Amino acid sequence: MFAEVDGRRVHYRVTGTGPPVVLLHGLGRSLEDWEPLRAALPGYRLLAIDLAGFGHSHPLPEPRLDSLAGHVMRTLDALDVTRAVHVVGNSLGGAVAMRLAADNPDRVASLALANSAGFGRRVTWALRVLDLPLLWRLLLRPDERTARSTELSLFYDPAFATPERVALAHELSQRPEAARTLRRVAAGLGSIRGVHPGWRRDLLMAMARLGIPTLVAWGTHDRILPAGHLINAAAALPQAHTHLFSRTGHMPQIERAEQFAALLTRFWDGLEAGPPPATAK
Repeated sequence: MFAEVDGRRVHYRVTGTGPPVVLLHGLGRSLEDWEPLRAALPGYRLLAIDLAGFGHSHPLPEPRLDSLAGHVMRTLDALDVTRAVHVVGNSLGGAVAMRLAADNPDRVASLALANSAGFGRRVTWALRVLDLPLLWRLLLRPDERTARSTELSLFYDPAFATPERVALAHELSQRPEAARTLRRVAAGLGSIRGVHPGWRRDLLMAMARLGIPTLVAWGTHDRILPAGHLINAAAALPQAHTHLFSRTGHMPQIERAEQFAALLTRFWDGLEAGPPPATAK
């Protein structure tokens, strides 16, 4: 389905009924990354969105973290989603989710961040070299072999880099402005030296002040954002719940869909139950 937000087309998909959950994908990805998790999460109204400039959504003039988050919020308004939502973000989508919460705390009931950007400097060389002039055009040139290599890098088990996922990645890479948007977003977040510290520090400080219920999950074998970032997340957000999936890469929502769905359900059920009663002394 499509909606028009700020004069630009936004691709989204809504399924199910129940408490609303917004699903935000990673850099250069699309809402299709949430399909395995969606199937494992009955009992919720799941809204997956192609971030502006990715998938089948039109790009923004200035695709920064704050503008991407603002566009998500205006998309929720356009879809008449006015109550506070649970937000689940993977990779870039995790950073967008945190920015969304920091800017609109009354609209976010909880955050679940899967292998999220924002918790450390280290990142795969494939994103660092996008900072180099001219080379990024070569690296982001649509190519089936590049698409397959990228898909393989996302998973611990290569069987998840299916022909269908490779074909979709190749198709989306050929869309107008896809490479330029990816590079511009990546340049705003980091450089050849790694992820910029400024935006990370400011965002995590804002998140710590807000105290929004947060779950942070990671895969042990993430080759994009290493699992050591989970330690940073626990230090920056000491009240957050954390979980480490063994033998899992950058996308636990695909590689560990059933386990991730169970983790999310327990997290959300705990929020509804509230804190345990005080013990009389």
